[in-house]
Amino acid sequence: MTTTTSTLAPSRQGEVASTGPRNLARDILIVLHRELRPLLRDPFSIMFGLIQPIIFLALFGPLLVGSLGGAAEGALGESVWQWFVPSILVMTALFGTSMTGSNLLFDFQTGAHERMMVTPLSRPSLLVGRALKEMVPLSWQAVLIVVVMLPFGFTLYPVGAAGGLVILAIFGVGLGSLSYALAIAVRKQDWMFWVVQQTFIFPVMILSGMLLPLETGPHWMQVASKFNPLTYMVDAERALFGGDLTNPDVLWGILAALGTAVLGLAVGIRMMRRSAD
Repeated sequence: MTTTTSTLAPSRQGEVASTGPRNLARDILIVLHRELRPLLRDPFSIMFGLIQPIIFLALFGPLLVGSLGGAAEGALGESVWQWFVPSILVMTALFGTSMTGSNLLFDFQTGAHERMMVTPLSRPSLLVGRALKEMVPLSWQAVLIVVVMLPFGFTLYPVGAAGGLVILAIFGVGLGSLSYALAIAVRKQDWMFWVVQQTFIFPVMILSGMLLPLETGPHWMQVASKFNPLTYMVDAERALFGGDLTNPDVLWGILAALGTAVLGLAVGIRMMRRSAD
């Protein structure tokens, strides 16, 4: 009884002490710094993360240019790459943040999660800090991808690109939090994490129109895409990276990102608290 009380006390005190925007921001920075340290020691992992988007750009992009050149150019009035590169950035964020729960599974195995839960850190900071960590390499990768694609006809609109990355970060916090919630739910059967993640991610990706425009697809797919938050994210990123800041798709993308973040944090924080019981 005495041991249980002393273990839970710091956790409860941390939730009280970390209330308020200033303390929450401090806690998020602490968690973010902790999560970034392994990445800073191994910067080659960022380059390794570029392999998948580069493969899609190098192999799938030319097929898109050849088969859908006119249709894709009509979407933004510029090159096909202006239509496709933002999709690749969203895809990178989707894969990166949806897999963050695997890091938590490793923390469960090593006991690191239990040690974090008894520190005076707020529960939201444990989720937000970890999810934001995935957006740091994404930002670096986005810069490298844009630089690589400039000679191929991609036009950079700095203000729109910066806004697009901010929206992706908000979306990534929500999706990363849901990934952590999934990891907590299946921590006793960790193989289930990958089953659920893979089952979820590919239908959502295809139904967003990320790789191919859905206008030429069956009607049921077009209807289903309207209920997919990623659809609005992709449309918003294309508008922003195309320099069209006043496009209504931008507002819908912001709402989709905020909705995902609110849902993810609500579910993730609840699961995080339950994991301490």
